[in-house]
Amino acid sequence: MADGAALTAVELHRVEIPLVTPFRTSFGTQSVRTALVLRVRTERGDGWGECVAELEPLYSSEFLDAAELVIADHLLPRLFAAGRGLTADALAGVLASVKGHRMAKAALEMAVLDAELRAEGVSFGARLGAVRTAVDCGVSVGIPESVEALVELVGRYLAQGYRRVKLKIEPGWDLEPVRAVRERFGGIALQVDANAAYTLADAEHLRALDAFELVLIEQPLPEDDLRGHAELAARLRTPLCLDESITSARVAAEAISVGACSIVNVKAGRVGGYLEAVRVHDVCRAAGVAVWCGGMLETGLGRAANVALAALPGFTLPGDTSASERYWVQDLTDPFVLHDGRLAVPTGPGLGVEPDPDRLRAWTTVRRSVPAP
Repeated sequence: MADGAALTAVELHRVEIPLVTPFRTSFGTQSVRTALVLRVRTERGDGWGECVAELEPLYSSEFLDAAELVIADHLLPRLFAAGRGLTADALAGVLASVKGHRMAKAALEMAVLDAELRAEGVSFGARLGAVRTAVDCGVSVGIPESVEALVELVGRYLAQGYRRVKLKIEPGWDLEPVRAVRERFGGIALQVDANAAYTLADAEHLRALDAFELVLIEQPLPEDDLRGHAELAARLRTPLCLDESITSARVAAEAISVGACSIVNVKAGRVGGYLEAVRVHDVCRAAGVAVWCGGMLETGLGRAANVALAALPGFTLPGDTSASERYWVQDLTDPFVLHDGRLAVPTGPGLGVEPDPDRLRAWTTVRRSVPAP
């Protein structure tokens, strides 16, 4: 365990960064990504974090205004009070009395861990247990205005070298677009993500997706319906993957034990941080369940941490770790560039990247500094 270092201050930056193209899912359409970027200042140095909560509580119960409030008013006082006993490993215990708010806690853990690792000269990948120097990349495709537009988008991403394509689906937008992509591009690695848009009553309709030889169907049913997912899994040939349902290593173990999934999407923000994400990976690997790294429209900060996580041995499927140009005209950090369908794992201390000061200043709409008492 690293030596502790007291926090001296934390800066909260609300940033608004334009997306290259609008990204539509069943939750709505985003043309600008609003995110919360954290800079923790400690006795040993600074670290950066990113909160993946969205503006509205549609993907999960968490949302950006609430995350910022709980960080400033409830989490930081506890971290400041920990003094030199604060480490990334100890952070979850220090904050345990505050229920939930995993995305807010994950952002702080990321920043504290980054500060520790920068001070020690250790990379995020080395700390988490990475075994690869580069990771295979997939791309997530939102819901465009037409099937023709979808096919054009997929073709563009395949030409860029992506090794897997994920299509967002919802009732009324599922069989036809999947069929069109499969017929046009043959045996590409193809999967779909429903973001909990269906119910068990749709089982027969979803079974029609078996014909397309998909890698997986992601989160078809509501997040709290593990039993329903187990029943659905027994009726489909296509493997079921859980996303929103998996909130901890304990829940992952339960989902696997009841047969609710055979693949897990790991998102550090959703499970409370990268250290818990490693534990989810370990549980799944021990059970022979494949994992892959999901994305939440992160800037280069979150992308650096995700690429490091995706380099662990159990991440055997390409994740949503797309290149910077997939989302941003200009990333907050130096861009992540795709080479032969892969992204390099950063090797510098900590995250190995940090925000460009000019871009951070230009895109910050609100900056707040919270000093230690």
